[in-house]
Amino acid sequence: MRRCLISNAKLSGVALIVLAALMTATVPASAHPHMWITYEMTVDYNNGMVTGVDHTWSFDDAYAGMALEGLDTNNDGNYDQKELAPLLKVNMDGLKDFNYFTVAKLGTEELAFSTPTNARLEYTNKVLKLHFHLSLVKPIFADAQGLTFAVFDPSYFIDFEPEKTNAINLAAAPPGCSASLLDPNAAKVDAQAKKLGDTIAQQFGGAAVGFGSYKTVAISCKKS
Repeated sequence: MRRCLISNAKLSGVALIVLAALMTATVPASAHPHMWITYEMTVDYNNGMVTGVDHTWSFDDAYAGMALEGLDTNNDGNYDQKELAPLLKVNMDGLKDFNYFTVAKLGTEELAFSTPTNARLEYTNKVLKLHFHLSLVKPIFADAQGLTFAVFDPSYFIDFEPEKTNAINLAAAPPGCSASLLDPNAAKVDAQAKKLGDTIAQQFGGAAVGFGSYKTVAISCKKS
């Protein structure tokens, strides 16, 4: 199993494990996560179109403790944006190679994202969080059928899990729009979510992102 470490002299020689560098070239059958991230996703709308998503990722304590080592340059016990800037750059640069672990599909068609914006790190209440926005290159009509989003690492080296409450939100969505978080491994699935999931699975088969493997955010809006 191969890992890549990136060191940064500005960080007192501390080696930072980049999120994307945790990916392995060959994934063994016994692959299991070595890093844990919980996420919140907001699907953004503008003038009746889905325009992109806002991410908030919360890192596990082990990664946060390692990544923050040596960054409190003024020793005040806090981490301001200037102190976090080198770590932010390392992570965003590395994530680029893996499409920010984010996939959007309209039916079987994978949708492209623009370069992320509004990226920042924060460390509050002993939790390290990464915020960033991904815009769709081509916005999608809100009532388009089969729109899904998923956040996952196909190697399962990083375990992405939605926050337990309010993991998925819609911003400025037209009336009649909703989001369902579909978990193929859940013992009990909300009846509406199951019906929606079955419909998408029948229509698009295994090409629907996440079905059968990963949690998937399915967007549904009433036809105007």
